Parts: sequence; structure tokens; C-alpha cells
Amino acid sequence: MLKIDVAYAGNPLVNFLNHKIILKDTVPREVYVGFTASSGHFSEIHQVLDWSFTLYELPNESLDEGIALNKCKRAFEFVIPISVVLLLAVMPFVLKARRRRKERLGRREDIEMQTKLATNVPKKFTYKELSKATRNFSKENLLGTGGFGSVYKGVFTNSDYPSPIAVKKINATSTQGEREYLAEISTIGRLRHKNLVQLQGWCHDREQLLLVYEYMPNGSLDRYIGKEFLDWKIRYKILSGLASVLHYLHEECGNPVVHRDVKPNNVMLDSEYNAHLGDFGLARLLHNNAFVTTMVAGTIGYLAPEVSYTGRATPESDVYSFGIVVLEVVCGRRSKGIMEDDSLVDYVWSAYEKGSLLSCVDKMLKGDFEEEQVQRTLIIGLACLHPDQMLRPRMQKVVQIFMNPYESIVKLPESRPDTVCLSFLSSSSHSTTTHGAKGLMECSPVEMTVLYDSCNIGEI
Repeated sequence: MLKIDVAYAGNPLVNFLNHKIILKDTVPREVYVGFTASSGHFSEIHQVLDWSFTLYELPNESLDEGIALNKCKRAFEFVIPISVVLLLAVMPFVLKARRRRKERLGRREDIEMQTKLATNVPKKFTYKELSKATRNFSKENLLGTGGFGSVYKGVFTNSDYPSPIAVKKINATSTQGEREYLAEISTIGRLRHKNLVQLQGWCHDREQLLLVYEYMPNGSLDRYIGKEFLDWKIRYKILSGLASVLHYLHEECGNPVVHRDVKPNNVMLDSEYNAHLGDFGLARLLHNNAFVTTMVAGTIGYLAPEVSYTGRATPESDVYSFGIVVLEVVCGRRSKGIMEDDSLVDYVWSAYEKGSLLSCVDKMLKGDFEEEQVQRTLIIGLACLHPDQMLRPRMQKVVQIFMNPYESIVKLPESRPDTVCLSFLSSSSHSTTTHGAKGLMECSPVEMTVLYDSCNIGEI
């Protein structure tokens, strides 16, 4: 089944091709899957937002059925023309219903199989159990809503789970929802760290995709920044825990994991205000690669500048997001991104250049904090926000600075670094190279970074 959706920039995708081919006795033993595209004699820039390939092992009977159906159709065309007309009038509806049913069953079996293989959690819940625990997913039990679903508080009446749970109900109407579900169980399901939200179980029942976590009574970090009071010791403990778990993901858990959406909304707080990083729906394993290339994903304001232009998520892009969280927690102010007037990053850098870094600290603290500790924390945050990803500190260094007051601090330049941006422009007006670096674009000095890319965008 070959399906292609296309659209002009800013418009919804439209199905362009939907074709089914029987490939028995045609495909060799080894097959390479990929694509190529060209705009002919016209100069255009095309973006591949996403593509996927899935292989299903089909039973021989289904293939034989398809071949027999074609033979039968040819016989009818020659023998009984009228019957062919009637058959062709009815068959699309029958085949469409049958195909949808097979796709639905096949997709369910595929998700079920990948879930069992990917996750290490011992418990598979039924929809009935989770529905009862959450009072049929009532509004009173709703804890929050995200991009791909909602989270509900649940309580079991039996003794196996005396503590409350959090049930994430993922919107399974789209392929993206299924991907988030599988990404979450294949990453967080195998990870163990005291500052990770612990996955308790999963459920794929009645066409529903559900994930079960330990319940965090103090909610997410975003509800406190600039709203509710947290003393400095708690804030420092939260940032230390978040740094520790990012160090674990990047360097200590085997294959590195890039979270791709580090922000206060995804930092959960337990009863003692310990930080627990959650929501791994965008996370990716790096395996042997230094980055993962995909469609741009994340949250505006926390997205590293190089990700916006290359789509490449790296541990360094997580470090950038962590830097934004550091400034928000210390300053008691949310960031809307570097494009806003008087952005949080501008505000802190300006104070640093004037030698008055402590003026940025949240006024709710009323001066009740360790000045040297606060200064070191803000400097760490600014270092993590360096526009050149290669000059950002690794999370191991960040953890050492948080844990040891005598650890040497990261050195910052006297003023905010100026940066330059290479953009990918049309070859009709600029000289091109085979490596996609096309022309030089004048950029605001604090909003862009130098991007050298070798992904052959010109060829695409």
C-alpha cells in the first residue's frame, strides 16, 4: 500500500496517492526502501516532514486470494460484462470495509507486539480496571491535557496498588498518537532513575492507548513558576534532580536518549518536591548516531536554535532547553522565546553584562537565598544557552557544579555572543553547493547560529 500526502506550506495535507499492489513473485529477497524527488527544471525548496515504512508478514492465503481475485475479474470481463459492471460497483465498498478492518486488526496486533517487546513493566491493565480507577475518566479526576492526550488521577480499591496512579489516555485517532505511545514505552519503560516518572503499566484495549504512572501529588513545575512560592532550597533541589536525570539519559543509560521536550510542564514533583522528568512521547534513542533527524518537534521557547533550522535533535539541544528552565526557576518568570520583546534570556544576559546578576532573582524569595549558589546557577543557565551547541557544557559538568560548591564554574564571555546564520535559499538567486549551504542571510545577532549542514538538501 503506497500512500502519499502533500500540501503547500501552511495548508492541511491532502491525499495525493493511495495505491495497492500485489508483489508476490516480484520482490527479490533483499529490498532497499527509500525515495527520491525532483522539481524538474524549476527551482523549489521541498521539505519532507515525515516518512515511515512498515513491513507486515502476510499469510500466503491472503496473497493467493489477491491473485485469484484478479484472475476471476478478468474472466468476468470477457464472459459476463453485465456482472462485471455490478461487481465493480459493489466491490470498492466491500474491499474498503475489508481493508479498513484488516488495517485496524493489523495495527492493533502490531502495537500489541511492539508494546510487549519494548517495555519491561510487568503489569498490563485492562480498560475496565483503569476506567473504574479514574471514575470513567471523569472531569473531576482530570489532572491535565497535552498535545496527544489527557492525564487522569486513579485510585484502585484493591490492595495491589494502594497508592494513587496517573493514567495517560493517548489520542489514538492519529498515527502520531500511536508513535507517542510506542516512543514512551520503548524509552521510559526500560529506564530506571530516581528522577524519572516511573511507568507502572500499560493498556491497549478497546482501541484505547493508556499508560499508567506513579502519581505526583505536587503536580508539574509550571504551576509554581511566577505563581506559587517555592523556597530556594526546593528550587535548587529541583534543578539538581533535573540535571541528574538528563545526565543519565545522555551518558549513563546505554544508548543515549534525547528527550526533545524538556520544559516545566514535563517536570513532575512528588510529595517532597523531588523532580521527576516525564512525557517521553517525543524522545528518541540515538543508537550509534550523534543526532536524530526528524520533523521539528518540541515547544517554542525551549527549542534550541539549531533544531529549528536543521530538525536535528541532540543531547546539546536538551542542554539548551535545560538552560531555559534554569532561568525560569531562578527568576520566577516564564520564557516565551528569544523573539519576544525583552525576553527572559535578554533580561538575564543584560544583568550579567552589568554585573548585577542577582537583580534577576525572583522577588518572591525576598533575598532569602545563598547569593554565590544563585550566581553559579544563573551562570550555568546562560552557559547552557550558548548559540553554538559545541560550546554548551555537558550535563555531567552541570551535575558536578550543582553537587560540589568548589567545582570550577563555566566561564562566560563578557557579553552575549554574536552569531551568524547560513540559510538554505533557492539556487536561482544564490550560488549553491552540493551540501546545502546556500547563500548568506543577514540575521539578528542574538537570534541565530552558524549552521553547516551536509545532508544533501540540494539533491532532495
